[in-house]
Amino acid sequence: MNADRASLLVIGGEPPPFGAIRPRLREFSFICAADSGLDTLRAWGVAPDLVVGDMDSVSDPSILAGYPEVMAFSRDKDDTDTEIGLRELRNRGFGRIVMAGGGGGRLDHLLALRALLERPSGPDEWICSGERVVRLDEPADFAVPVGATVSVFPLAGGAAGMHSEGLKWPLDGLSWDQSRFGISNVATGSSILIDPGQRPLFVVLPL
Repeated sequence: MNADRASLLVIGGEPPPFGAIRPRLREFSFICAADSGLDTLRAWGVAPDLVVGDMDSVSDPSILAGYPEVMAFSRDKDDTDTEIGLRELRNRGFGRIVMAGGGGGRLDHLLALRALLERPSGPDEWICSGERVVRLDEPADFAVPVGATVSVFPLAGGAAGMHSEGLKWPLDGLSWDQSRFGISNVATGSSILIDPGQRPLFVVLPL
């Protein structure tokens, strides 16, 4: 797998504004739509390289014939369309996957998307309608507005050995089991650093 190869996976549900995606399109060498994520891409005027899913939510299935590669699945399947998209992108060697969409809608869908962050094969970043969620396996810097709300959550196994810079309430010295979290922290400057320490974290940042 080539860690430098990045792909965008657009899924169903409430999408982020295209203004949050447009400046980043150059990052992605491949774009995949999962089911009604195709409708989002059409609204943005962006053509996917691949469409996957059972196509039960695409507004007009007749348009599928106009795309270069479509992988259609039965509705009677074990995996969600998002899982299928993630797996196919990993199988094609993409080392970084940014997932966009999935906002609003059913609570069970949101919980399922959050659970994907637990998987090593899950998304590296999830861009929602108003926030971005980043999975951290190593220290990372983020540019944020002064006063921005930043929330930090452990993944399986909890969190220990964390370090932060630029947050009102530092993460240093904290040890969390999986039920703990740091919600509504505040950025004191225009840049923050978060080191996940011994285990991965995910961080919720303003879009």
